[in-house]
Amino acid sequence: MARDRVGPCPRAFVAALALALAGSVAHATPPRPPNVLWITAEDLSPNLGCDGDPEARTPHLDAFARESVRYTRAFATAPVCSPARSCLITGLYATSLGTQRLRSQFPVPPAVRGFAARLREAGYYTANNVKTDYNLRDEAAFVRDCWDACSPRAHWRGRRPGQPFFAVFNLMTTHQSRVSAWPADEFETHVGARLPPGTRHDPARVRLPPYYPDTPEARRAWARYHDCITVMDVEAGRLLRQLAEDGLAGETLVFFFGDNGMGLPRGKRCLWDTGLRVPLLIRFPKPFRALTPSAPGTATGRLVSFVDFPPTILSVCGAPAPALMQGRPFLGPAAGPPRPVVVGARDRVDEVFELSRSVRDARFLYIRNFMPHLSWMPPETYSDTSPFRRELRRLAGANRLDAGPLTYAAPRKAREELYDTDADPHQIRNLAPAPAHQATLARLRRTLREWLFATRDAGFLTEPQVWDRLGPADTPFAMAADNARYPLARLLDAADLVGRPEAVPEQTSLLRDPDDGVRYWAALGLHAAGDAAEASRPALREALKDPSAVVRIEAAAALARLGETAGALPVLLAELRGSRLDVALHAARALQLLGPRARAAWPAMRDVCERVGRQEAALGDPAMFLRFSLESALAPSID
Repeated sequence: MARDRVGPCPRAFVAALALALAGSVAHATPPRPPNVLWITAEDLSPNLGCDGDPEARTPHLDAFARESVRYTRAFATAPVCSPARSCLITGLYATSLGTQRLRSQFPVPPAVRGFAARLREAGYYTANNVKTDYNLRDEAAFVRDCWDACSPRAHWRGRRPGQPFFAVFNLMTTHQSRVSAWPADEFETHVGARLPPGTRHDPARVRLPPYYPDTPEARRAWARYHDCITVMDVEAGRLLRQLAEDGLAGETLVFFFGDNGMGLPRGKRCLWDTGLRVPLLIRFPKPFRALTPSAPGTATGRLVSFVDFPPTILSVCGAPAPALMQGRPFLGPAAGPPRPVVVGARDRVDEVFELSRSVRDARFLYIRNFMPHLSWMPPETYSDTSPFRRELRRLAGANRLDAGPLTYAAPRKAREELYDTDADPHQIRNLAPAPAHQATLARLRRTLREWLFATRDAGFLTEPQVWDRLGPADTPFAMAADNARYPLARLLDAADLVGRPEAVPEQTSLLRDPDDGVRYWAALGLHAAGDAAEASRPALREALKDPSAVVRIEAAAALARLGETAGALPVLLAELRGSRLDVALHAARALQLLGPRARAAWPAMRDVCERVGRQEAALGDPAMFLRFSLESALAPSID
């Protein structure tokens, strides 16, 4: 599958639009390129009134939808903010750039610039209010290149008279913190007090989706999410009113969309539609109606991905789009045919390691889980501040959840998931084992593999291994393109064995492979195999001396699962105490997931936790993630 390519040169805008408007008396001469306003809402699934959500109280956005085209199949490329924003600003998949893990801070090539920088060069005033979070090294320089103004005060009103603008406003009210992490009193102070009269959602009256159990905590969480949406709707309405008051509504394309799925359990951080599908409304003013795919107030089922947004904006604004971009413009002179699929990726978020990929066409969703031994609902310090998530964990532990909630709360995942989103819009019934769907399964499996190679997905090495393979001025993007340094076919073949019980002998053999990436997947596969890896004990003991730290860690975790803690725990503690926080996090997570098996290591884990806590202000996010893992691991030992 070849990468999507971006279309014609910047001057094509006027000529193409003139042709599109030919014969229109009202627009005998083409207008200048439009202003563009982006209104993004954090952690928002399609739960607006115009999307048919019966709980929604969103009068401002519903009115806006009547003037707009509503995209019913718009998708983020990642179910969490930083990787999604990395893609949104560059027009490249985070998995190609190596920016798909939360707050990983890998460098990107100098040729990779934010598309807003190209709009500046085309004469646009660019303003971002206020979030960036692009998940890359030297973000401050990247931000300076993109934005004329980037602050809580940034606004289109800062431009020169008559200057076209591209302005972004990021609305935080629907963020996971407000929806599920804040204590009730904080929520009431900062969100509840701002609810318009008569709009409060009564938990006793809300209608829950079928992937939630009907419990008081579930009802409170669903009501609170919708209260946040109501307040966000007021904020969006205020921006739209400002645009009209400034006399700019008639010359500004307005995009409203969410940055990933809802900040509730089974939403954000997951690859179902609840984690990746977002609302997208685009209003086309009369001078630019030639750009619109359908009339105002209508909907389109065209598949749209975040990777398409940058080349689309460049297309409608008449600015050149580099061939490096991987998206497909869906508006303007450079617009291409509709894409057949969108792709999603989930990797490490905070202290939680994961690697899953998804392919979604107009009807089916396919998910490939390369770490099927891990739950979609693992221990996760930030998310576990939610009372509802803690309740889900208790109910799952007591075997009191039915099939719907267990798609999220089960202790393991299926290696492959397939859902018919027409017949099963909530994606509860996994059709991957069904004989009637094997052709669809094979087609989407093949599509994913082609995409992994076409985009050179950099996710099949751990972060420590990527750093080890980079030169002084190198990037994951360059490394992943080099088959000698990144043998993707061999890495993918090794990863494909995880979760296959019959693969244990091959994985045991691969522990001696020359490439430490292959050895990592072999050790992880034996760890995932549990008791089925019994015959691999001698090979795993040898792997405790592997030159690669992450291989040693996975081998030690596998042996500890088999009961050999005496030899395994010292290896894990040695890596935990080391100077590299990225390696220490792997060790901490292994110790955390071992639970009581790691009891002998708890005193040393407590010492490391206290040390990194003291250093966190200087060391930043990596130390925080390490603390998250250790505090969670030690919580049972406090009682």
